[in-house]
Amino acid sequence: MSVKTVREALNEALFEEMARDSRVIVMGCDNGVKGNPFGVTLGLAKEFGFDRVIDTPISEPAFTGMGVGAAATGLRPVVEIMFCDWVTLAMDQIVNMAAKMRYMFGGKVDMPLVVRVPIGAGGGQAAQHSQSLEAWFNHVPGLKVVAPYTPADCKGLLKAAIRDNNPVIFLENKRTYAVKGEVPDEPDYVVEIGRAALARQGTDITLVTYSSMVRTCLQAAEKLAEEGVSCEVVDLRTLLPLDYDTVIASVARTGRVVVVHEAAKRGGMGSDIVAELNERAFDLLDAPPLRVGALNIPIPYNAALEDAVLPGVQDVLDAVRKSLSNE
Repeated sequence: MSVKTVREALNEALFEEMARDSRVIVMGCDNGVKGNPFGVTLGLAKEFGFDRVIDTPISEPAFTGMGVGAAATGLRPVVEIMFCDWVTLAMDQIVNMAAKMRYMFGGKVDMPLVVRVPIGAGGGQAAQHSQSLEAWFNHVPGLKVVAPYTPADCKGLLKAAIRDNNPVIFLENKRTYAVKGEVPDEPDYVVEIGRAALARQGTDITLVTYSSMVRTCLQAAEKLAEEGVSCEVVDLRTLLPLDYDTVIASVARTGRVVVVHEAAKRGGMGSDIVAELNERAFDLLDAPPLRVGALNIPIPYNAALEDAVLPGVQDVLDAVRKSLSNE
């Protein structure tokens, strides 16, 4: 094991997969010379050359479409869209092309495309650079959607995504790039797509979450432990397919559940998860499932307003206390 940041773990995953398979290419704005704005692709061009680490024009539809074509014709492209907000420009290529192609060709065409998308707010990047749009992709048949938190999961799931023959939307929260943790050193270390993990065991209530909100939920669980409340924290890691077996098993132990995400509460992943639990695990619930998410307004630039819009530890504490008070 080595201690690495999320940024370093993702970079290592790309290095290892490009060395393992010459079909793996990386493309996007500033991926080559600059190593991308967050340093995730740093050093790749020097090692593998600009034929495989491609600096593209600032045109998300163009280079995402190029990635779809490359995947359909034998390569394994990793496309980076610099901010989640700009994925809107490439929705035709992702939703109408990449997600549908294997199905429409009867499985005769593989689509080993990874689209890396930094999500999340923080740092005053304002409304056009701070969104979390994962629920959009959850709605699209044919895609896989991954949203890890720990460095180990980021590395293992990115490697799994690159090896997958289906299109994978790989979501990285910008505020987690500096998060540190132990990462296995084995070059064949992968994490299975579609498996959740227990980030903390508990008996009184289940917190279901992913990406940056794992840290928020763990911090809330620590505070609640001081009050004698035992929280179980489920880190989904993958949103599509979602590991409902693990979620429902946790709810069976605790009887209560709060779903927490950074994205806007309305129409977010929490809505779909709560609906599924009501259909599949209603008899296990001792209280209505609750959601915690950002306020339904554009993310402000002002730091104080941004902080007020985003969900935090106090919001999780309030939701847990509300659930526990509902006997």
